Amino acid sequence: MLNAKIPAGPLETKWSKYKSTVKLVNPANKRKLEIIVVGTGLAGASAAASLGELGYKVKVFCFQDSARRAHSIAAQGGINAAKNYQNDGDSVFRLFYDTVKGGDYRAREGNVYRLSEVSGNIIDQCVAQGVPFAREYGGLLSNRSFGGTQVQRTFYAAGQTGQQLLLGAYSALERQVALGTVKQYTRHEMLEVVKIDGKARGIIARNLTTGKLERHFGHAVLICSGGYGNVFFLSTNAMGSNVTAAWKAHKAGAFFGNPCFTQIHPTCIPVSGDHQSKLTLMSESLRNDGRIWVPKKKDDPRKATDIPEEERDYYLERRYPAFGNLVPRDVASRAAKERCDAGFGVGASKMAVYLDYADAIKRYGTIEAGKRGEENASEDEIIKMGKSVVAEKYGNLFDMYAKITGENPYETPMRIYPAVHYTMGGLWVDYELMTTVPGLYALGEANFSDHGANRLGASALMQGLADGYFVIPYTIGNYLADDIHTKAIPTDHPAFVEAENKVKGTLDTLMNIKGKHSVDHFHKALGKIMWDKCGMARNAKGLEEAIREIQALREEFWKDVRIPGEQNELNPELEKAGRVADFLELGELMCRDALQRNESCGGHFREEYQDAEGEAKRDDENFAFVAAWEYKGPSNFDLHKEKLEFEIVHPTQRSYK
Repeated sequence: MLNAKIPAGPLETKWSKYKSTVKLVNPANKRKLEIIVVGTGLAGASAAASLGELGYKVKVFCFQDSARRAHSIAAQGGINAAKNYQNDGDSVFRLFYDTVKGGDYRAREGNVYRLSEVSGNIIDQCVAQGVPFAREYGGLLSNRSFGGTQVQRTFYAAGQTGQQLLLGAYSALERQVALGTVKQYTRHEMLEVVKIDGKARGIIARNLTTGKLERHFGHAVLICSGGYGNVFFLSTNAMGSNVTAAWKAHKAGAFFGNPCFTQIHPTCIPVSGDHQSKLTLMSESLRNDGRIWVPKKKDDPRKATDIPEEERDYYLERRYPAFGNLVPRDVASRAAKERCDAGFGVGASKMAVYLDYADAIKRYGTIEAGKRGEENASEDEIIKMGKSVVAEKYGNLFDMYAKITGENPYETPMRIYPAVHYTMGGLWVDYELMTTVPGLYALGEANFSDHGANRLGASALMQGLADGYFVIPYTIGNYLADDIHTKAIPTDHPAFVEAENKVKGTLDTLMNIKGKHSVDHFHKALGKIMWDKCGMARNAKGLEEAIREIQALREEFWKDVRIPGEQNELNPELEKAGRVADFLELGELMCRDALQRNESCGGHFREEYQDAEGEAKRDDENFAFVAAWEYKGPSNFDLHKEKLEFEIVHPTQRSYK
């Protein structure tokens, strides 16, 4: 039933052959075709800008007050591309290999190779837009290392790469808005997909300022709404990030792929108390120069700076000497949890480890002294110069840490602990990025396609821009070429009326519950269940309990949630309520997916499936497939399996030792 539509032929020619043989839409016909884009992050903004540039009539929607407020701005560390500027052995194939291996062999080879192939074009595109990537002394673009690789392929703009890339895409988008090819709807939230004759033909959106429901037609609909990490309540995602657009698409017939594959980022500021509503990510780029350690003595009460070198356990360097502090995120996260669970954690909560820059500061200071010819520089002078270099590379991250914790990370090691970050699961899509609903596409983090069970750092920005700039402009034409005779369908069509009435009925129900508990009460309760039983480690007993607990919580939500205010006005609590209602359904599916996957791989760690050293134990014979779930009704999902074929990179035990 699932047809991934991977082109035939050698891996390295699949995409070029596809582009050469795909159906095209001529410029005059593009002007007759309307496309809806939901979301204005890197995937949505780049797709809307590119499709507008091609001549399509585009409508783009975001729930923020500005398209440039999409959560892509929060990506700090960098973007991968196989340029090999460092001349250190990188190539398209090595990026492809690292990505498949880093995803624990649970991604499609065809999609990943295409991503690697177009990665270099992304950098050229962004430089042309004026993105201020860091540069070497001679003016060439600089690169740094990220987890899961042994080369330097990550392009960056200090510690704000996502923001700069989004501003580039946003500028391209606003140019098309000014030219009239793109119409922009801010403060609008998509609440339903409209299907006519089995095809996606539009959406129902709520104007969040007035509360009014609106009908919008499109020959095709693109979901570019990001991931669903906020199902855990505490995560590194922006508070508004949600699953609603993707979940409405799922309930309209789009299969959901690998929902249990959640990425836990190892480098976050630890939880400080129950008052918190989100967590702060410290970029993985900090692992490029920082060293991670814990005291060798359990429950060591001393300050970090009072613990001598010989009494420190640099556990990643000890366990994984080939990659050290740059192991992939899933490996680093589990290792931190293991040390803390064993009693070696630091800080007041003892649920943290140290990220230390003392060695990097000295190293950079020594290099700087050599450059200046100051052979007799004192240690204090070397440290001062080293701090300046570190400040230039990572200064905004260090400032952020200092503001949040009140500690100076130049003087004392940062304290970090893993937290929910990215979701590798998402809407199932084929090679063309189309879901199982014709005309409905998913791009970027909203789809499942490129990262398998674990995403390498700096690959999210790469995928979002690859999908928007370089993939969807080709693949959507293959579908729309057969649709050029379809005129715009009036929004008084019965399908639009029915969809709007369905949305209104849900909103009416939510407003009329008038219960005792706030939306956040239910969201926090769901988050605790998910973190405890479907978080960094899972087991069958806990997952079975979680499913029952989530079902009971969902029932309570629909009886006892309290939403103040009115429906037809600006009402942030009503917005949150709709999103949490969707999380309560998604959370159950995530647990069901984790329960059926009797193996450990990437971000999915089942305690029953680990080797003697505590490493993830995959089962390639029985679980080398994409789990694609079909919605059949409340608590009722059918599992479809897309078998993964590995012709080039043959699955082996993943080792970073």
